[in-house]
Amino acid sequence: MAVKDYAAAQKQGRKGYQSALTRGQYPYLPVLDDILSYTEVAQTVSLGLMDIPLARVVGTKTAGRTNAFANNFMPLLPEKSEFGAKWASLYDHQIKEGIRDPIVAYEFMNRFYVQEGNKRVSVMKFLGAYSIAANVTRLVPKRTDEKENRLYYEFLEFYQVSRNYDVWFTREGSYRKLLKLMGRKTGEVWTDEERKAFATVYDRFSSALKMAHGEKLEISVSDVFLVYVEIYGYEQAARETEHEMHRALQKMWEEIRLAEKGSQIALVQNPETEKSSLLNRLLPAGAALPETCKVAFIYSKTPETSGWTYAHELGRLHLEQAFAGKVETMAFEGANTEAEVENAIELAVAAGCSLIFTIAIQMVNPSVRAAIRHPKVRIFNCSVRMSYSSVHTYYARMYESKFLIGAIAAALSRTERLGYVADYPIYGEMANINAFALGARMVNPYVQVYLEWSKIKGQSARERLRQEGLVFISDHDMITPREASREYGLYRSREDGSLENLATPIWDWGKFYERIIRNLYSGSSETNIQKGKKAVNYWWGLSADVIDVICSQSMPAETRRLIEFLKHSIRVGTFQPFDGPIRSQDGTICCAEGETLQPDAIITMDWLAENVTGRIPAFEELTEEAQALVRLQGIKTDEADGN
Repeated sequence: MAVKDYAAAQKQGRKGYQSALTRGQYPYLPVLDDILSYTEVAQTVSLGLMDIPLARVVGTKTAGRTNAFANNFMPLLPEKSEFGAKWASLYDHQIKEGIRDPIVAYEFMNRFYVQEGNKRVSVMKFLGAYSIAANVTRLVPKRTDEKENRLYYEFLEFYQVSRNYDVWFTREGSYRKLLKLMGRKTGEVWTDEERKAFATVYDRFSSALKMAHGEKLEISVSDVFLVYVEIYGYEQAARETEHEMHRALQKMWEEIRLAEKGSQIALVQNPETEKSSLLNRLLPAGAALPETCKVAFIYSKTPETSGWTYAHELGRLHLEQAFAGKVETMAFEGANTEAEVENAIELAVAAGCSLIFTIAIQMVNPSVRAAIRHPKVRIFNCSVRMSYSSVHTYYARMYESKFLIGAIAAALSRTERLGYVADYPIYGEMANINAFALGARMVNPYVQVYLEWSKIKGQSARERLRQEGLVFISDHDMITPREASREYGLYRSREDGSLENLATPIWDWGKFYERIIRNLYSGSSETNIQKGKKAVNYWWGLSADVIDVICSQSMPAETRRLIEFLKHSIRVGTFQPFDGPIRSQDGTICCAEGETLQPDAIITMDWLAENVTGRIPAFEELTEEAQALVRLQGIKTDEADGN
């Protein structure tokens, strides 16, 4: 029997050999000594006896036996050779008694190279074993700026706490992201029980992915596992069986394919009005809609207690007027937890809603899960730069309005000191702050903007600005009906302590929602063609007429003319707020003269302009509400790790 099995293994070896030649690859086992001849080793560490995954055993330490194996570790030498006889004998021994002697191997860049025991590895790989006992020595390369080297050092950081060799990501930042999703801090060492529990979950997932033919993907099992945990959560994954995971993987395959392509995002910066059909343009408003269209809005708070919810509620009411008799809307309030969001979505689906808007960033994961369960229901989440195919996201280029507000503040102020109140250090917030500062500086090159954050524990941003003696302050964009005050938009503090509102940026969510619905039912390309290929993010601004600036009637005519000119220039694209040259606080050139910052650089901006006095707060300084948002869309990925 062993002879026949050797012949079968040899057949696999020859197939692997030919396949490698066809792809232009080295057909034999890679040799670690050859690799080390042009690599500087910074440290040698003895790891002792351990079980290592056979999938990561890829080569041999020396060149002595490399030609005896194809690069898949299957044998190449003739059956009747001494090598063939020893391989067959070792195979018989494994079948009857089991191989107990550990091999000797070196680990380099999370791959193992065998010094003693190549045939044992070959036999175990042929039998489909998962791991093998080995005495391991780790060779740590010197740090370089190459991506693979950076990934390896991220792996070492992960290994120090987990002692896990199975997890290997192909994209930077993934190890810390996994720890974050598991609710663990970087550097927090796992117990033996936690390591075993994780290994069990990961093994089940690996088997489920194999059932789904995941070996055909061009990303690693770990990359797919990260997508899975991001959508469903680690706790749910830990409870699931292999078959439950397999079913879930089949349903979320579009998300996996998107991750395989690098989580590409289609950033739609303007509505595709020019691509609407002639028939749709000729028909009256709402005529392109189906007979009945039910739309649901999921709110975490009530319109009375939240300015953000109030603004979206106005948008919902606008839809009913814009599509009178064609659109029926309903709102679900108080969805604060992921479970509550999912429950609200299920109620909306049960009520016949074919379109659902979830209006908060923290609702994105339950939105994705619901979209996977209900592929015929359109779900939109109010966030930006989220790489999911199952849901579309939408947000506004509010920085355009903030630039105008900054110009107004500098034009009206008799001092060169302006105040700015920001909420959370999340995607888009730095762009808002910097746009305000740049707008002010365009009018007065000597203006300095004093920045304070409203979501820092135990501090009052407004009080700190008052202590600085600041008169002109840019504050929150929206009013909370139950707690209405004049501390919104751009206002001036009078000597008697009263406030004068001068201008405010507005989010016209009604027009936003109306345009989205028209796009959907006119068959626009970004909503249909991109599904499963790219994550569609609507990111509209002044050009789409979904944001604006409202000015006080008392504003000087000259200032009003300036603002209208700038607004028109931004709207038609002849002027951009982030045209260079732009420098950060430390003097770094962030945008050179003659250049314009690209959309992704604007969204992910993590620096402050040189005329901003203030800083980006550390994660632990933020309130619990702010920390929850920063974990999802924080501009500093390390902050949420507790560093």
